[in-house]
Amino acid sequence: MSQDEANASSSTAIESLPNYPDPLIDSYTYHSKCPITPGKYIMGVDEAGRGPVLGPMVYGVAFCPVEYKEQLDGMGFNVGIVPDQPACDMSCLLIRASSASPHSLRPPSLPHNRTTLRQPTPHPAHAPSIFGFSSSRVRANSPQDLSASMLSRPPTNLNACAQQATVGLIKLVMNQLQITISELYVDALGPPAAYQKYLSECFPEIDKISVETKADAKYKIVGAASVAAKVTRDAWIDGWVWEEGRKGKGKEDVTSEGGEMEVEGEEEGEGEESSVPWSSEFGSGYPSDPKTKAWVDATLDPTFGYPSFSRFSWATIKVQLDKSAHKVQWIDDGHTIAKAFESTKPADKGRCAVTKDLAIRSVGSL
Repeated sequence: MSQDEANASSSTAIESLPNYPDPLIDSYTYHSKCPITPGKYIMGVDEAGRGPVLGPMVYGVAFCPVEYKEQLDGMGFNVGIVPDQPACDMSCLLIRASSASPHSLRPPSLPHNRTTLRQPTPHPAHAPSIFGFSSSRVRANSPQDLSASMLSRPPTNLNACAQQATVGLIKLVMNQLQITISELYVDALGPPAAYQKYLSECFPEIDKISVETKADAKYKIVGAASVAAKVTRDAWIDGWVWEEGRKGKGKEDVTSEGGEMEVEGEEEGEGEESSVPWSSEFGSGYPSDPKTKAWVDATLDPTFGYPSFSRFSWATIKVQLDKSAHKVQWIDDGHTIAKAFESTKPADKGRCAVTKDLAIRSVGSL
């Protein structure tokens, strides 16, 4: 099996990608099973993919009952690269967290270069509880939607996109699922104090809201949210399906076993993949990655630019387009809306003030 086939197989196994292998065109929200434990909950929020010039940005939330907080702290949600440890699909722990049996959490084998977690050994006395009554949600913002938002007029900057994703996920859990959140822990987005004030104004009913830098290392519930977000983005990146290499796109609602997904997809029997003229060796997607730099340099088409996998609002892409792409001059460059409605000879020129005030016009015939 080739590396591409192995990556595609791993992506298929991730439940937060229920529409895979259809290409990611529209942003979507994935819902794992809703926990049924009554009472107050704690929630963590984190993201994956704010900085890359390629691929989606994914936000994740994880939540569990307050009484399970200590058990969660002992599970070791340390988000980091552990290349020498057996890979464990972290989405098994969060995205599939509603399983009542820890035996169903056996993960598929994933490449060791993705974010991994040492697989915990669930204690039989409490493992079914913590896995059975925790849950997660992810919001995957497609690169096409990020580009459209940030290049719109007026533009929606990345912080605003991130805030919309965060607030949307929290509202979904609180309003649609009727979960009572008493403690909210968020990885900082910009200045922590300003963002904490903003969230406090959005959710005055939450008793405690804490926004801190490196919150994923301080609070296990944030680390759990980070796991859900990172696994989802990594799976998309590892098994990316090119929109430009597919055809016959339609629309349908998709529901997967173990979760629901709000997304527009392709009609059955359509969307056969064809080859694309660029490489799939694009690295991590971060501008500092040598593989990503090489891909950006080599992939540019001087007429059509880049595939939709790219974020066209990023300076890395803009600079390359300005440098190497064909220049385009629009016929209305320099024209304003006011000029478009001006006449070379105004109709009211030379007429008396009364006719202008009363809007009297001459007629050609009666």
